[in-house]
Amino acid sequence: MSRMLRASALMAAGTMVSRVTGFVRTMVLAYAIGTAALGDSYNAAYAIPYSILDLLLLGVLSSVVVPMIVRAQQQDPDGGRAYEQRLLTFATVALTVVAVLAVLAAPLLIDLYTGWAPGSRKYEVGVMLARFILPQLAFFGIGAVAGAILNTRDRFGAPMWAPVVNNLVVICVFVMYALVSQARDDIDAVTTADLALLGLGTTAGIVAQAAVLIVALRRAGFSFVPRFDLRNARLGEMGKAGVWTIGYVIVTQLGFLLTTNLSSSAGDQVPGHGISPYTLAFQLFQLPYGVVGVSVITAMLPRMSRAVGEGRLGDVREEFGSSVRLICALMVPMSLLLMVLGPAITVPIYGHGANSVYDAIYIGNVLQVYGLALVPFSIFQLLLRVFYSFGDTRTPVYVGAGTTAVNAGLMVVFYLLLPAEYAVMGLALAYAIAYGLGALLAWTLAGRRVGGLDGWTVGMAMTRMYLASLPTAVLALAAVWGVTEAFGGLRFVNSLIVLAVGGGLGLVLYLGVAHRMRIPEVNSIVGMVARRVGR
Repeated sequence: MSRMLRASALMAAGTMVSRVTGFVRTMVLAYAIGTAALGDSYNAAYAIPYSILDLLLLGVLSSVVVPMIVRAQQQDPDGGRAYEQRLLTFATVALTVVAVLAVLAAPLLIDLYTGWAPGSRKYEVGVMLARFILPQLAFFGIGAVAGAILNTRDRFGAPMWAPVVNNLVVICVFVMYALVSQARDDIDAVTTADLALLGLGTTAGIVAQAAVLIVALRRAGFSFVPRFDLRNARLGEMGKAGVWTIGYVIVTQLGFLLTTNLSSSAGDQVPGHGISPYTLAFQLFQLPYGVVGVSVITAMLPRMSRAVGEGRLGDVREEFGSSVRLICALMVPMSLLLMVLGPAITVPIYGHGANSVYDAIYIGNVLQVYGLALVPFSIFQLLLRVFYSFGDTRTPVYVGAGTTAVNAGLMVVFYLLLPAEYAVMGLALAYAIAYGLGALLAWTLAGRRVGGLDGWTVGMAMTRMYLASLPTAVLALAAVWGVTEAFGGLRFVNSLIVLAVGGGLGLVLYLGVAHRMRIPEVNSIVGMVARRVGR
């Protein structure tokens, strides 16, 4: 436990700066262009290249590309240098072609990802922004391959800091837009020059990110020489190894496609209740998992894979159990705080500039619903790593397909049944229910694979964590009620008071109660913090 905690803490600290600057980036975005029509157009255009990259590259990068680079380094006479050059050459050429085609197909892509009528102002602005943003496909892909090569050389600094450079560039772009644009969030008044600043500035951030990785690659001793003898690039082997991973990505992207279409349609009916609040709330929801959950998973997977390779299934169960308990020790109170303090979190962040307090409160309402999904989503991701430790990429596709199908069905039902102003909240609720059911299915299948996952022990531990979190939730509710009654609603200062009392003191209260209840995972966290403070 302590070894995992130390490794996870180091990686969490490494990702924190990137997450914080990304957090500031979304704040400045909402301040500059708001979450109504212009914000929706930007967020729709911005999401498209990431979806394409998921389909083409990012889904197989860690599971296929990195192991193949390592194998080439170990087996090839030149230490894999030629193979790395072929791979980077192929990525550069292929993604440049994809970027050009995507720019030409921008109207079709906006039509595919949104419910906007061709010829409408939101559609036209979305197409123009997409044409400025989609060229980043080439640079993002090149940077991703460069980062993978760096990781195989145990150079983790540049891949960690490169996204920070991207965020800083885009923050400066949005600040500049807020200073020089006369249109601000008025989609009818925005000019081509305004859109070029937003779109090309966003692409410039990815260019800077790729440049940092390329420079780091050169400093690591890698000199890029284009190699077009792609027959030796083992693309067929890569395709066979990654086919199931690609299948999982396709399934999840189909779900995302439905989400953007439904949320964009809701935004057409009620401005400020479309893609933008969904996107901004989702980013906040992912923050706790991104800092804590990803770090634990990264530390857990190699050890679990070694245990599988040596036939130590008991160690697999123990590793999984300690990981899920460690994650839930933090995710359980965070999920309750999100459900109670959603608007108090979003008002100080998004209630400025082009975005009103009312718009920020709605983002907080969506975040409250997402709070329901935090624990099941985190457990779901842990369970997928059980299959990956066995080298099984097929089962996660089936589980992901079932989860996405349930999510899609529920999204359509909630969209049709709920008024438009609650539609995006319904999409978040569908997400929470789907991942809860998906976690149950994945748990059953993974348990069969390893001879049980000791669900009784995990369940009892989580029950104690929820009981320890109840005083925190009550304190947070009291803070919201008291400040609202005393000061007449949530504004910037009022929200900060609520966060200080309900969030800050609430977490301290949780740690104290959990410590008194002798919850081992919380005691480990408290002990580690106390030792570091003592230094």
